[in-house]
Amino acid sequence: MAEPLRLKAKSASPGIASGPAFLAEEPKAPSAAERPDAAPASRAVGGYGALEKAIDISIGELEDLADGADAESRDIIDFQIEVLRDPSIAEATGARMEADENVVFAWVATLDAYIGELEAADEEPMRARAVDILDIKNRVLGALAGTPIADFPPGSVFIGKDMEPSRFLAHDWSKGGGIALFAGSTAGHVALLARAKSVPMVIGTGRFSAADGDPVSVDGNAGAVILQAGSMLIPPLVPAQEPAGDTQTTGGELRTADGVPILLSININDPAEIDALDPATAGVGLMRSEFSITSVADAANEERQLAIYRRVLEQAGDRPVTIRMLDIGGDKPLAGLEDLPALASGLRGIRLLLARPEIARVQARALLRAAVFGRLSVMLPMVTFPDEIDRMRELFREEAEKLGRRALLHRMPPIGMMVEVPAAALMLDTFGAAAFFSFGTNDLTQYLAASARDDIDADAGKAAPAVLRLIAQAVKLTAGKPVSICGDMAGNPSYLPGLLAAGLRHFSVAPARRPAIRSAIIGLNADGTRAAGE
Repeated sequence: MAEPLRLKAKSASPGIASGPAFLAEEPKAPSAAERPDAAPASRAVGGYGALEKAIDISIGELEDLADGADAESRDIIDFQIEVLRDPSIAEATGARMEADENVVFAWVATLDAYIGELEAADEEPMRARAVDILDIKNRVLGALAGTPIADFPPGSVFIGKDMEPSRFLAHDWSKGGGIALFAGSTAGHVALLARAKSVPMVIGTGRFSAADGDPVSVDGNAGAVILQAGSMLIPPLVPAQEPAGDTQTTGGELRTADGVPILLSININDPAEIDALDPATAGVGLMRSEFSITSVADAANEERQLAIYRRVLEQAGDRPVTIRMLDIGGDKPLAGLEDLPALASGLRGIRLLLARPEIARVQARALLRAAVFGRLSVMLPMVTFPDEIDRMRELFREEAEKLGRRALLHRMPPIGMMVEVPAAALMLDTFGAAAFFSFGTNDLTQYLAASARDDIDADAGKAAPAVLRLIAQAVKLTAGKPVSICGDMAGNPSYLPGLLAAGLRHFSVAPARRPAIRSAIIGLNADGTRAAGE
């Protein structure tokens, strides 16, 4: 039997504790529709009045925590209340709102700037204060969204990058438990509280893998964490990936009748759909993130997005996963942002993300952090011009640098583009910065046929010959880069001959369409002709 893994750490509070692991950075992430207690979108948005109300709610929650608290705990809570009452914080947020930022993103940006200043401080006590401000940020964000931070099971060993002081104070430690932090500080408030309440705690373990409920022991005397066999320390630096489209299936490989390998992936709209995926047979060619991130509160919540993307990547195992950035605008609004000028002007997809970089930056950070958990590629929606790719790649580089300064594990994923605008399809050879291409035939058909969105189903058949011709021309311009198709045409067997003849070898379809498409491909040659005897 394999020996348990013992990780060296630094003691922050003496004592020994054992219990089931609670992974703070892997919260359950049901879709908005699955959350029976989810607040209406209107509660997550609003003007300055909504922010004032959320701050008042947060102060009230902290005052409740302070009731009966010891002197040290009361001092910590008083500091957080003092920060929340600091008029400069509210004024800075208000200034961002006057510059046309949504209240949620204005609050996040203001507190992130404050956190960044503290994390860059030379003195450790000042750096340790950063988690206090993070605590305040998340508490107010929860009040704006109507989703307070939940407690974790008594007797658990809390595992995470850091821990918020109010979370420690709200937890019942009488049933045991301990704390193991990837980073943390012995000068931080949580370490001070842990010593005062005799809660075993270690810091500086580095990131390690474990599953919720795994038995974990924290040795605050020797400075160590003991994990069950099979756990592992995650290396701090992870090499860049190849684009997901480069890899064909290995087990149960799909081939045309004349032996040409074909990759058949699935499209998903919601993380719950990944549960039915057999990672031995299929990856995810398209995850539409806008169906999981349905409100401004979700779009501003980096940790919630990280949990969603991580769940998909871990379920997919070694199979590639391509996540499309938020394709909002047009007929897909984001609850709470309907009144933004960017939406009123008809912007959609990457144009809206570039016009509202506060949305893009949160998602970019979540994707960068999620990339270490699987074979992630990121796809940009509604790209029309090459400079849009360049600007988004630069945004990703900037956010990666910020994560690096915060010592947060991350990886730069390949960044490709949807091909759904005719102008882009005709000029694919000019998109040198795109790592891969994927044809979105729904929008491509609509724009090519000048159809209204409601008429696209009726016009699709008549427009198909033109769409197939455009795809065939565009494939020739890809310069050997990975190329796939993820629109409705990919899931229609009647179009497969033309798509194969155009040179496509990677198809991503709705899960229900996969068996029919697989059967159809087996009966066709790579040039789209029927196999002999079919």
